[in-house]
Amino acid sequence: MPLYIWLTGILLFAAFAFFAFAQAASARNGAQSAADAAALAAAQSARDELMDGLGRAVGHDDGWLDWLDGRQFEGADAQAAAAQLAAENDAEVVGGPDDTEVNGFPGYRVEVRTRYTVGDTIIPGTENDKARAHATAVIEPRCDLPSDADGTKPVQLRCGDRQIDIDPDDFDLTDLPDASLLFSVHLAD
Repeated sequence: MPLYIWLTGILLFAAFAFFAFAQAASARNGAQSAADAAALAAAQSARDELMDGLGRAVGHDDGWLDWLDGRQFEGADAQAAAAQLAAENDAEVVGGPDDTEVNGFPGYRVEVRTRYTVGDTIIPGTENDKARAHATAVIEPRCDLPSDADGTKPVQLRCGDRQIDIDPDDFDLTDLPDASLLFSVHLAD
């Protein structure tokens, strides 16, 4: 009988320990989801800025083709977009969004911390720990420019399997396709 009680106690302790690790893993997954969302929000904000700049430049600036390389953004709203999506995932931005480059493409790196703790466990000192995670999202141009494109003549862009025609002399903002056709926003890590 004492051996049975002793073994039951060990099994209960092991079960509570596994539960504590599961709580920590759950908090970590929540933090990673928040970091992914915040990084994507920052990059999508920059993509929107690229589209606005491109729309203003076509027909007014011969250098409008430069907007298609995905590097002309300033990231004015990236911080607010990242903070909002982190908050919606019960986390806060503690680092970034920082400009970064991945495989030659611009992007943002964001670090977040959950607003909630791991919770009460049998492991002392973990009840006040918050999970942290980081993510990086990149903005990748999808269009290939013809080698003779100069911004003063009509241009045929090859964007994946679609062809997009832009004439700077006869341009309306409605001529621009959806941002996702010109720029891909995706997680890098």
